[in-house]
Amino acid sequence: MVEVIFEKTGKPEDVLQVRESEAPEPKSHEVQIQVKARNINPSDLMFIHGKYGIQPDLPSSAGFEAAGIVSKADAEGKVPVGTRVMFTAQGTNKGTWREYITLPVKQVIPIPEGMTFDVACQAFVNPVTAVALVNKSKLKAGEWLLLTAGASAFGKFAIQIAKARGIKVACTVRHDEQKNYLAELGADLAINTEKEDLKKSISNEVPEGIAAVFDAVGGELGAKALSCIKQFGKMYVFGVLSLQNMPVNTGMMIFKEITIEGFWLSSILQRISDEERAELYQETRAFLMQEDFRVEIEGKYPLTEVKAAIKAYHKPGRNGKILLVS
Repeated sequence: MVEVIFEKTGKPEDVLQVRESEAPEPKSHEVQIQVKARNINPSDLMFIHGKYGIQPDLPSSAGFEAAGIVSKADAEGKVPVGTRVMFTAQGTNKGTWREYITLPVKQVIPIPEGMTFDVACQAFVNPVTAVALVNKSKLKAGEWLLLTAGASAFGKFAIQIAKARGIKVACTVRHDEQKNYLAELGADLAINTEKEDLKKSISNEVPEGIAAVFDAVGGELGAKALSCIKQFGKMYVFGVLSLQNMPVNTGMMIFKEITIEGFWLSSILQRISDEERAELYQETRAFLMQEDFRVEIEGKYPLTEVKAAIKAYHKPGRNGKILLVS
């Protein structure tokens, strides 16, 4: 089988290798999956860089999220051959950027009827995070939410989920053409932080300030977003796309009584009950299956062209996901 690995951490375009390997055989509690589509997420690239919360055990495979078909069933036949499944995988020899993977039965989720592999392979990390964060924020209809990196896959999911609940959404972008695009998804305000002052733009539209921020960027932009929060507001930090720590205005936190809270989906899914996890997945699938819910794809590349896919991922102004397909 073809798989993508790296023997040292660094820039993906520098360290990733494509090689031929033997397809893994499943243990009794596992299934073997023929992987059909894989989603490139920021977490994948941070893992390859060695800057993610989980460190690679080198040499390591790459990729956290994918969808495919069960090619060999578990010993008890709980997930039969031919079942279409979506899944996440972490750690050495469990990356999704390969043609075949073995995983425990409990880690795979059957794909709903009518959902394509292209959608299913990006139906976990970003949309589940978006639903979980909107739930956690307890924002009410009419309250304002600010998203940094609004044109990211997460941002687009969060916009649509928030709007379905009547929440007002502001978001940051870096290209003017993304403004109309996000407005069509339901964003009430999009601010190009390359040209516009974020605090001033928010103050003009929402004088009382934003109730909550979902920050995927960190660094200076995260600090500017924090300054837009109203008294008793909250910032949920779940990403650091800038690769820079956020400078925090301590006085503002004190006098506005603002809360900054970290959010890591992998850790949360391990802590909640099976029932809560199943409910979260069901709520997410229900959103994804709505007729007017939009999941965008910018391009598809075979595994052998992974470096071209990474280049396309970094294209400025990109509006859809980059997939690795088989």
